[in-house]
Amino acid sequence: MTTTLPVLTVDDLSKRYGSGCAACRDHAETALQGNTCRHCGTVHALSGVSFEVHPGEVLGIVGESGSGKSTILNCLYFDEEPTSGHAYLAAYERGAADLWTASGERRRWIRNHLLGKVYQNPMLGLNMDFSSVANIAEKMIAANDRHVGRMEARARVLLEHTRIPTHRMKTSPRQFSGGMQQRVQIAKALSNEPPILLLDEVTTGLDLSVQARVLDLIKQIRRDVGVAMILVSHDLAVIRMLADRTIVMRDGRQVEAGLTDQIMEDPQHPYTQELVYSLL
Repeated sequence: MTTTLPVLTVDDLSKRYGSGCAACRDHAETALQGNTCRHCGTVHALSGVSFEVHPGEVLGIVGESGSGKSTILNCLYFDEEPTSGHAYLAAYERGAADLWTASGERRRWIRNHLLGKVYQNPMLGLNMDFSSVANIAEKMIAANDRHVGRMEARARVLLEHTRIPTHRMKTSPRQFSGGMQQRVQIAKALSNEPPILLLDEVTTGLDLSVQARVLDLIKQIRRDVGVAMILVSHDLAVIRMLADRTIVMRDGRQVEAGLTDQIMEDPQHPYTQELVYSLL
């Protein structure tokens, strides 16, 4: 029998802001108020987070502001350095090498070839002084693809796929609406065909009709491309619409994890129950 490796495995990820003290280094709950140490003020943004993402799967991560959900993506995309933990991509060294022990050069290679990220704030994911086509070319050049014809053709396909009008392909994203900027980010993130896409609060701040179009696009990409995704949101309705499995975060910890339908129908943790009942 053949088994398929997870696209991504994360094991015991922790992120701490501050040096910690004897009272909180072992994450003793009596020392913490929320995720902050009562004694030294160190913030334990993530504490012992572990999960897997399988091929073609959408993993949802839900929680309130400050729960640590976006910090997970920041660590995976090398925007932040974890305090401890391990992460493995099946497409990198056949899943045998820890991403967070890689050199700076290898991290850049992993980021440019194997990961795509869509930020909540498009200013972080796009160069607003470049055209949409140039933004996609920038990502491809970072992965050492400098063939002009290939870059232009790839950009056209991706922008059409993400419903950017052909006549606006050479327009700067600065002149686009928030929803269009998110669609350009998605196109850029997909440019090098990464095995996993990281989506950080991609609908936050958008009008409801625009949110619906972005969510429809994500569903279409999943259907057409089959890329695995981690979808971070504070909105359980978004998670319910898109995610196969869900992790519920609070104060830097996983309080519940399982099939999304199961969590929606029979939440076990009191915090998850609050989230689910708020939708009713």
